[in-house]
Amino acid sequence: MDKYIVGIDLGGTNIKAGLFDEHFTALEELSIPTEAQKGPAHVLERIRLAVTQLCAGSGIYESQIACMGMGIPGLLDPEEGLSVFSPNFPGWEQVHVVNEMKPYYDFEVYIDNDVRVNLYGEWHHGAGQGHKHLILLTLGTGLGSGMVHDGKVLYGTTFSAGEIGHMNMYRQGRPCRCGSSGCLGRYVSAVGMVNTFKEKLEAGRVSLIQTWTKQTQKQITAQMISEAYDLGDPLAIEVMHETGELLGYGLANVINLLNPELVIIGGGMAAAGDRLLNSVRDTVNAHALKLSASRCRIVQAELGSRAGTLGAAVYAYQKQKHVQLDHSN
Repeated sequence: MDKYIVGIDLGGTNIKAGLFDEHFTALEELSIPTEAQKGPAHVLERIRLAVTQLCAGSGIYESQIACMGMGIPGLLDPEEGLSVFSPNFPGWEQVHVVNEMKPYYDFEVYIDNDVRVNLYGEWHHGAGQGHKHLILLTLGTGLGSGMVHDGKVLYGTTFSAGEIGHMNMYRQGRPCRCGSSGCLGRYVSAVGMVNTFKEKLEAGRVSLIQTWTKQTQKQITAQMISEAYDLGDPLAIEVMHETGELLGYGLANVINLLNPELVIIGGGMAAAGDRLLNSVRDTVNAHALKLSASRCRIVQAELGSRAGTLGAAVYAYQKQKHVQLDHSN
């Protein structure tokens, strides 16, 4: 009997879910509201509902599922199956996700950080195929990252390796929820870029975006900055270049430290494409070690919003395979 794999990408707004065969062809994909404000137990129930709907939509029985992988934001212990803390989920602390799922399923459930499951997706089925040394950045509300070194995903002592977004760029910069200030992610993210733009407006600069929002700064988005950039708006161009330059300085440090062959830029803000990446590449080429920079390409992610579900399935499949190999020894 064929065995199938479920991938779950848990977001603050939506739960994305996919059912895949052993070749990682999607048989069914869906998205349902997370309803995070109703608490952890409700969110876990929503995940189970997503699995039920995947099976109903594909005609696959739960007994045919080999394993399920889940990408969860925040701090976690993937070996224990424990989500320690997830900042955008009210009351979400010390949630033992794997144990909570065990009474409902006969198949194994595995969890990892949401950015790392995106990394697994892009590495195996997207822009990172065939590479042994690569870094994925996800630019959205914040800046997340995951790293592959010598063909292995880096985890670190507390499974927190790769927090490029918390690299300090300014000694006394914008405060960060991590407790520090001046973190890269407070500037290089959709929220960070919009804040930079607003700061310049408050200092007296002008932009055609003001006519779109009728002077209401709350309505300004990163997408608007991209659109204004295309229309030649000087402030939008300046902010996009500044954001790309700062990311370039951060990546120059990372490239010098880890010597990757590829940096993949994903997340919603990656849609800015070369508007952002040209400044990133120029800064890396000017400031990273010449040999390292010459062998490192900076590219856009390929899988878009599917990276998380596909990557979660890849991760679960690999974990299951290792478990089976361990048991056979």
